[in-house]
Amino acid sequence: MGSLIKTLNPASSFEQFLVQNGFLSAQALADLESMQKQGGQQLNDLILSRKLLDEEELAKAKAAFYNIPYADLRKNILTVEVLALIPQESMNFYNIAPFELKDRVLKVAITDPSNLAALEALEFLGQKQNLQVQLYLASATSIDTAMGKKKNLKRVVGQALEDIEKKEAASLQTVATAVKEKEAKPEVIEEAPIIKIVDVILSNAIEASASDIHIEPSEKDVRVRYRVDGILHTSLMLPKSVHAAIVTRIKILTNLKIDESRLPQDGRFHAEAGKKSVDLRVSVLPLIYGEKVVMRILDKSTKAPSLEDLGLRGLNLQWVQDNIKKIHGIFLITGPTGSGKSTTLYSILSILNTTSVNIVTLEDPVEYFIPGVNQSQINPEIGLTFATGLRSILRQDPNVVMVGEIRDKETAELAVHAALTGHLVFSTLHTNNSIGAMPRMIDMGIEPFLLSASVNVVAAQRLIRKICPHCKEQILLTPAFEQEIKKELAGVPEVYLEGIDKNKLESFKGAGCEKCAKTGYLGRMGIFEVLPVTTEIQDLVLSRAPGYKIYEAASKMGMITLKQDGILKAVRGETSMEEIIRATTE
Repeated sequence: MGSLIKTLNPASSFEQFLVQNGFLSAQALADLESMQKQGGQQLNDLILSRKLLDEEELAKAKAAFYNIPYADLRKNILTVEVLALIPQESMNFYNIAPFELKDRVLKVAITDPSNLAALEALEFLGQKQNLQVQLYLASATSIDTAMGKKKNLKRVVGQALEDIEKKEAASLQTVATAVKEKEAKPEVIEEAPIIKIVDVILSNAIEASASDIHIEPSEKDVRVRYRVDGILHTSLMLPKSVHAAIVTRIKILTNLKIDESRLPQDGRFHAEAGKKSVDLRVSVLPLIYGEKVVMRILDKSTKAPSLEDLGLRGLNLQWVQDNIKKIHGIFLITGPTGSGKSTTLYSILSILNTTSVNIVTLEDPVEYFIPGVNQSQINPEIGLTFATGLRSILRQDPNVVMVGEIRDKETAELAVHAALTGHLVFSTLHTNNSIGAMPRMIDMGIEPFLLSASVNVVAAQRLIRKICPHCKEQILLTPAFEQEIKKELAGVPEVYLEGIDKNKLESFKGAGCEKCAKTGYLGRMGIFEVLPVTTEIQDLVLSRAPGYKIYEAASKMGMITLKQDGILKAVRGETSMEEIIRATTE
């Protein structure tokens, strides 16, 4: 037998190993074996269905049992060069995935190391290419996710483009007609190269956890970009010849007019990739070189994060928690488009969502679906705006009202009226910081005495990228950064500085690895500026005091700015100073 097989030398049965090493109790194993005899199910399936271990925990146990390393590929980006070392058929048949090649050592993940045929195939492939194969154990979901992420974007698209070249008559108009008239020609629809290209663009974006897809025409080609963690990355370059067909395919999915290319159009459609179910909000805009398409990905399966997960800490967290317990008043969240305001509101609504509370929302669009919350969506084309919808909501006997955005005087007046008549109102506003919210509402025409009586708290926020935990490393602070940090932290209350030594400041960055696509960042969180509207703040609003006066009073209460909150997170190693400067520079 080959060297791969010799390394696998289990000392006992897997069942005994699970008990001996504390993964399962003896009683749990006895119960499982009894159920196995009765129903004929596999032990692994029973363990997962009974939630005694999750799939990754079970994979780790198997790795320890077989004495090989465990690998989690769920966030790995598999390169075309590495994937090309093993035939696609072999990867599918044996459920294996090559994920790294370094110094002639090929790392391969496998789900079942007891499959001798798979091991022999890997031995043969390694010898044939003069490579040493190093075996890792991964869960089936881990491998499926990694392979699905790449299902080789460039390879699949390349094959589709070749098909288009071979079939010069591969006009999408035929496909569009077939789809619209629902002709019984599924083979035409499913095999069309353009449809393959659109499908792989969508599936790769969804698997990569992108928030937006941009399809941008230029004079000679078409650029496809994904926005991941708030930053756009070029994913694909396509020939200009396929642009019109791709746009037409997306219009068909979205039910837009395929013969209208002079006016902007908006729509929405549903898609699925693996276990993810998403809605895509589509915007088509005519440019000088053709129509640009932007698709916002709304993951219906995503659960709202907790306040702590969002990044609220210290007094910021305490003030938010205190004010969502009130029975009436307005809770405003401010910030630019894409700063995470809606996510914060959903997190708060999830906390308030109990059987004794009637929550009604008016959104544009509904992004998260929360069971038990009455969610409605505006439709300006038929006259359902935030203002008209809010009037109807107030006749629905609500305890809590969420209005997606206060855009005009009418909506602002209705929100204030709802707060003053015993409702807890949540909404968003476009201002750069929390201090600017009150002057903005006054500019809309709301009287200061009504504002001071109705607004409970204002929270401003931005989104920042988190340092990748897999490649995080400490770095030396430059004198300029150190001086900037000390200057900002000088005015921060001690309650925020727990665990921070001002005389020994630390800084971190992500070196870049496969799990973060070499960016050094993985995931996002918020930085916050929370302004509780106390009696002193109310008096300042009533007197139409300038913003700096409100800021001085808020600072004395312990309010910290967006930049200060960001620097605290950078010093604690959650993000980098460069990221804070990027997010807070105005």
